[in-house]
Amino acid sequence: MSSIRRRAWTYAVLIIFGLTCALPNVLPERLAGGLPDWYVANTVTLGLDLRGGSHLLLQVDTSGLAAESALQFTERVVAELARELAFQGGQRSFYVERDGTALVLTPTRAHLESLSSDAVERSLDIVRQRLNATGVVEPTVARQGADAIIVQLPGVDDPARIRELLGTTAKLTFHLAADDTAARATMVLRDPASGIEHRLAERPALEGEHLTDARVGFDQLTGDPLVGFELDREGARRFADLTRANIGRMLAIVLDGQVISAPVIQGAIPGGSGQISGAFTVAEASDLALLLRAGALPAPLEVVEERTVGPDLGSDAIAMGLATGLIGAALVIASLFALYGRWGVIASSALALNVVLIFGGLSLLGATLTLPGIAGIVLAIGMAVDANILINERVREETRQGRKPMAALDAGFKRAFGTILDANVTTLIATSLLFLFGSGPVRGFAVTIAIGLTVSLFTAVAVTRLLMEWRVRRLGRKPLVIGGIDLAGRVSSRVIGFMRVRYLGLAASAVVSVAALALLVQPGLHRGVDFAGGTAMEVRLSQAASADGLRAALARHGLADAGIQQFGPPGEFLIRAPAGAGGESAAAMIEQLKSAVRSVEPGAEFPRVDMVGPRVSQTFIESAILAVMLAGLGMLGYLWLRFEWPFAVAATVTLGLDLTKMLGFFALFGIEFNLAAIAALLTLIGYSVNDKVVIFDRIRENLRASADEPLQAVFDRSITATLTRTLFTSLTTFLAMVPMAVAGGAAVASFAIPMLFGIVLGTSSSIFIAAPMVLLLAERWVERHRFLVEEPIEEGPPAARQRV
Repeated sequence: MSSIRRRAWTYAVLIIFGLTCALPNVLPERLAGGLPDWYVANTVTLGLDLRGGSHLLLQVDTSGLAAESALQFTERVVAELARELAFQGGQRSFYVERDGTALVLTPTRAHLESLSSDAVERSLDIVRQRLNATGVVEPTVARQGADAIIVQLPGVDDPARIRELLGTTAKLTFHLAADDTAARATMVLRDPASGIEHRLAERPALEGEHLTDARVGFDQLTGDPLVGFELDREGARRFADLTRANIGRMLAIVLDGQVISAPVIQGAIPGGSGQISGAFTVAEASDLALLLRAGALPAPLEVVEERTVGPDLGSDAIAMGLATGLIGAALVIASLFALYGRWGVIASSALALNVVLIFGGLSLLGATLTLPGIAGIVLAIGMAVDANILINERVREETRQGRKPMAALDAGFKRAFGTILDANVTTLIATSLLFLFGSGPVRGFAVTIAIGLTVSLFTAVAVTRLLMEWRVRRLGRKPLVIGGIDLAGRVSSRVIGFMRVRYLGLAASAVVSVAALALLVQPGLHRGVDFAGGTAMEVRLSQAASADGLRAALARHGLADAGIQQFGPPGEFLIRAPAGAGGESAAAMIEQLKSAVRSVEPGAEFPRVDMVGPRVSQTFIESAILAVMLAGLGMLGYLWLRFEWPFAVAATVTLGLDLTKMLGFFALFGIEFNLAAIAALLTLIGYSVNDKVVIFDRIRENLRASADEPLQAVFDRSITATLTRTLFTSLTTFLAMVPMAVAGGAAVASFAIPMLFGIVLGTSSSIFIAAPMVLLLAERWVERHRFLVEEPIEEGPPAARQRV
């Protein structure tokens, strides 16, 4: 009893800690106000797909940094000193070579990487300053990879202005009008307001790096908006000297290669202040002042990915996620009660605790909950059931063999633990790859699954065992009887001959996989914007709107290649425009699409916009292929270590066949193949191997215990013994996913619907493909490697002393 009490106190401390972490998520404001801010802030953040907002991925264009660095370098060296000064900060920056009379500078790789990294870091600071000045609430700005920046804007459902602000380099320079008597390089720049072209000195007379402040003001005579600026001490001195020496000469103020103002210098301007006037509106003047205050970006930023979700769609997603999650959980609990009666209540209690601790873990990590994350919680509930079913079935089996209640409980947990551990580790391998190679919501899904699996190990192996031990002790001398549906008990007297149809199963699987590969050729996968690039835009118009009218409007705006699909109630359409269709950039294409739609109906709404540039989509493709390949190799390596090579090879080959069938399913039913689909594929890998590990573990156990039994009989007996667990786990996981697949909507359709097929596929392939393949590969190997372990697991009746 002391052991139970000690464990109970230990588990209670861990559970209370998890509950404490989860509590801020449900605290009402009147109670939260009296608690420390650091504790109240420890909540799960809702993703943009749940609360609405915009996600931008900005690519830092570092291609011009090397040339600019080389130009700065040559301006301050002479040829005879170039080789000595090519070393900066103790490291070589350039290789210097002569080509006739020319000097060739080649930057080193280390110098290029340093320039790029510094440009991204400076861009991060400037982007943050610009966003803070716009008043966006709680923006998220973070670096991604070597040269990209993620920007998330909660509550912003039309990021056009933000996109323009962030995409403007805001490089300010002052250029004197070209002097015909000087032999200096000149350039011609156009003033977009007046249309006048100005020939200017190419070298700036003063650069914007000396600017310290910029504010909106108004001309005292005309009342027109203008921007007043202040220079630092060095800039003020240079500006005064510049204006003093060039009275009567035009001084053009240039922003990103365009003349925004070209006044004539009337006299010396001391004090380091000036004004920029032009045909500005108040909003344009405010934006210009904002850009100048934040400073110029070191390199241009290009929006290569944009995703926007309207607030109404976000609230609908929350309601849908909660509803489908609760329904799925209710179905799972009902299944456990039907399977195990009152003992199912213990398993259900562990599952409920599992969900609460998942939220505690998410809160502790400061994670963001997305719609795929909710799907991950639902799936984690379904997969957590597996551990409880394994335990209950093992305890039932030990009870049927005549063990006393506590001995049966102990042996059941010992036998189930290794299988549970193997199954969870294999699933975590796939999950870790999702996190490493996924992005955004996919990584959120991976984090949720990983936390769910880790917590389920604790709740199933530790908490469930404690509760079951407590209940067994209360039985006293009464026998241990687990009620509900005892399918294994009913078939224990007979063995199903699965191996009799092994050749038929392998042949059928090969035929279906070949057919699936043919479907990948024609009609092929319906690739979403994640992999095809381009723009997908949901449009909400009046019920009278037609697809033909919308198609004609798109054609008039140069977007004839865009596809239109009606979905949902009348007036709702999905427009897909391939990358490069219309517009000079992907971001411009979004505005072009919106303009075309508004020409049909000015009050059009855009609940969701997804835009992915070609470079990003190519990265997604490469990452997805790499993740799937590494997942397969990871499974192969782990199974090879835990079992033997026939098991590992059979599981890997079966996984390959499962994946071809899953891809064929996508092609056959035209389900969009996107990042959520990759999550489904990797989850299928984890789930399928999970199922196979259970069967493999029992085969290995029976091979060790039955030295003289024919191999085919051992395999049939092993599959029959695990059939209850296999079917029940698949059923409960299937039921957990059904509500999400039926009512989850387009956001999770590419995950939930294929997962239903994947559950059936993974279960059947374990019995009819993987096990027969192990038998074919290992007939000779198994005969040479059979052995007995001398010690029985537990003392008990002679019938229970099996060698394992």
